[in-house]
Amino acid sequence: MRFTSPFMQLTDFDFHLPEDRIALRPASPRDAARLLLVQPGAALQDLHVRDLPDLLRAGDVLVVNDTRVIPARLKGVRVRGDSRIAVEATLHQARSGHVWTAFMRPGKKLAVGDRLIFGADDDRACQAGSLDATVQAKGEGGEVTIAFDLSGPDLMAAIAACGMMPLPPYIAAKRGEDEQDRADYQTVYAAQDGSVAAPTAGLHFTPDLLERLSATGIGFERVTLHVGAGTFLPVKSDDVAAHKMHAEWGEIDADTAGRLNAARAAGGRIVCVGTTSLRLLESAADADGVIKPFRAETAIFITPGYRFRAADGLMTNFHLPKSTLFMLVSAFAGFETMHAAYAHAIATGYRFYSYGDSSLLWRAA
Repeated sequence: MRFTSPFMQLTDFDFHLPEDRIALRPASPRDAARLLLVQPGAALQDLHVRDLPDLLRAGDVLVVNDTRVIPARLKGVRVRGDSRIAVEATLHQARSGHVWTAFMRPGKKLAVGDRLIFGADDDRACQAGSLDATVQAKGEGGEVTIAFDLSGPDLMAAIAACGMMPLPPYIAAKRGEDEQDRADYQTVYAAQDGSVAAPTAGLHFTPDLLERLSATGIGFERVTLHVGAGTFLPVKSDDVAAHKMHAEWGEIDADTAGRLNAARAAGGRIVCVGTTSLRLLESAADADGVIKPFRAETAIFITPGYRFRAADGLMTNFHLPKSTLFMLVSAFAGFETMHAAYAHAIATGYRFYSYGDSSLLWRAA
């Protein structure tokens, strides 16, 4: 699904972000992160994530993405006859129990039929032969399809043993991944293996904050959207409408959909924790805003001009200039409102991106 204004240009979503605003580690404790409250027609408010129970009311429902990040960055070698070169794969999306698409470096030096041996030269070394694969296909968008020798739980165990957490490029360029990231880059409610990037708005929650929200009468619902590596790909077209999103797999079960619809019918507000939860709910909602059970891929692309059907509020981190995520929040809270909010965040020292601070946006009328 595509919902883009034909007049939007990539430069409309650009802004200058000083390098020192990029967070390399999360706040500690998690809910100590700052939170910018953005409401239509109201002044911006500088708060903290721990203030969230005071910003919501009984009957509201937080919708979180319970996907779990897998250590999807794999180092290894490409084997072709007597030739061996170092390669690195960032897994993107599972296609079956043993087949994945991946972004690989150096992708141009790979050919269909090449053998890949992962983990042998890494600190998290796998047992010999436990994580071998074959290049099955190469796509036009730079994706490579690889078929592992292992499948199902055995494959996931091998990836967990020798993979590295796929830190975003803007963090990985400044420091290496370490064991602390295995905890930091995971939400406290993660349950379903499959993402290669964290649903970062959820990184701010702690067990204590969840208990306080529950005590206030605020609902908590889980949906699943497995975030792919395509979330880090830049928009290359000057014409925003020409950009193509990578599909991601998501699920909302019938019971969850029913509870969300009932909460909204009773006057509760649906507050999505993260753009992934929002994109999934909007993919599942019909024209009247009724959320249907959903189990499929979605490539929904939201920019200003989109009419939101399911979400009333959005908790989200601060995103990259010219990114699809900044386009989405501009659609949700208003183009000029979000440019002003980001200018305020930069001027007042908010920390940006995956490990950065948060915001609570209420939908523009």
